[in-house]
Amino acid sequence: MINKILIANRGEIAVRIINACKEMSIPMVAVFSTVDRNSLHVQMADEAFCIGDPPPLESYLNIDKIIQVAKESGADAIHPGYGFLAENPDFSARCEKEGIIFIGPNSKALKLVGDKVVSRQTMTEAKIPIIPGMMSSGKETKGFKEAAEKIGYPVMIKASAGGGGKGMRIIQSPEELEKGVEAGMREAKSAFGDESVYLEKYIEEPRHVEFQVLADNHGNVVHLCERECSIQRRHQKIVEETPSCALEDQLRAKMGDVAKQVIKVSGYNNAGTVEFLLDKNKDFYFLEVNARLQVEHPITELVTAVDLVKQQIKIASGEKLSLTQKDIKQRGHAIECRIYAEDPENNFFPSSGKILFLKEPSGPGIRHDCGIFSGFEVSVYYDPILSKVITWAETREDARRRMILALSNYTILGVKTSIEFLSSVMDHPEFVVGNTQTNFIDKNMSDWKEKKKKRFVNEALIAAAISSQTRTSSKRIQGREEMPSPWLTVGKWSIGGV
Repeated sequence: MINKILIANRGEIAVRIINACKEMSIPMVAVFSTVDRNSLHVQMADEAFCIGDPPPLESYLNIDKIIQVAKESGADAIHPGYGFLAENPDFSARCEKEGIIFIGPNSKALKLVGDKVVSRQTMTEAKIPIIPGMMSSGKETKGFKEAAEKIGYPVMIKASAGGGGKGMRIIQSPEELEKGVEAGMREAKSAFGDESVYLEKYIEEPRHVEFQVLADNHGNVVHLCERECSIQRRHQKIVEETPSCALEDQLRAKMGDVAKQVIKVSGYNNAGTVEFLLDKNKDFYFLEVNARLQVEHPITELVTAVDLVKQQIKIASGEKLSLTQKDIKQRGHAIECRIYAEDPENNFFPSSGKILFLKEPSGPGIRHDCGIFSGFEVSVYYDPILSKVITWAETREDARRRMILALSNYTILGVKTSIEFLSSVMDHPEFVVGNTQTNFIDKNMSDWKEKKKKRFVNEALIAAAISSQTRTSSKRIQGREEMPSPWLTVGKWSIGGV
């Protein structure tokens, strides 16, 4: 059994992992950059260590420092969360070398599936359908022009070392190619520490459907059905749901079997997601394996009653899966909305600053995963995700209506957020009937304007001033002896009625 876990991440996902550790009675260690010293995950962990300055390369991507902290704190396992080092095979290999358990896939499998180009090659050999594209990646712009002409425009630039929309660019013509490749490389380098990118054919108006998988170290593999993630902005998911409106039982079973085949031929273990594009004819193409816990994992948890973080920890501990494919049943419908600090009226431009007031949504069938609190400082250095609102109900329509209710009861003052925009998505006629493709936002919401409401800002600020609450804080925070202010602490996410 794992004795202590270091969480090599920040924000809501670090909080999510901390809660799982607490339920399993496993001590946990948080790490933080100097700008995150007062963050929620730091307050909740048993111990917390500063690992560097705010830029990711100096902190959350600093392998040497994270390993050093693991040894110093006595952590025998590291959970990478998502993003940062989660899909870095060098980090996984380093953990193996240092005798530290990496709560994720083994380094060999991670290298295979984490490199999107190598993964494409492997799937082609296994006769799994893939999108036409490059079978090699590059760090220089030369060679991409010839590849694009061979593939045929439009093409998609993608990062070789990671996903989440980072490094992605749609290129419609040769004139856009060089600048697009250079921009994709810069973004990939910043997000993953590797500027390698590749090209593939851009399929227009597909659905994005992915399958959650679990694989133990003993050859057992199950899938936990699909998630539809078609509603995206800048190629990054903002709304996810399960089940998908596009899949009937036969297609679901077929795609699930292919997802398990992908995992088996990759020698993969732990939790992962096999992503597909589904075209208008319901032909599907392997897209990539996201070799980590996904942002949208809660909707799978709610419809299958399987705690994916706990499963990750158990698998990493060497336990066999206690689940078989026959055990996996979908019940009801779940929807997730990602709440970002951004301005939807200004091309989703990130917003930073202090959160002056926070009122969280709650109620039956509503779950709120967050890493924020009143007084939290939203940094310019990291992805602007603040939280996730997840709703569950017996039917899709009830889950949709419940989401609208949850969003209407969610207030964040001090930074711009996507809350009102997401409420409009939930209420859009095309979403209501389940007609969603990856161009949903561009097609249906490009001219969206926020409905100006009368907000009692003064009253809200007064409420914020008198609503400070004393919460549990880290017992040991490196570099700070005094107790944290109650403004800087808050409890964990909650779920009601499910």
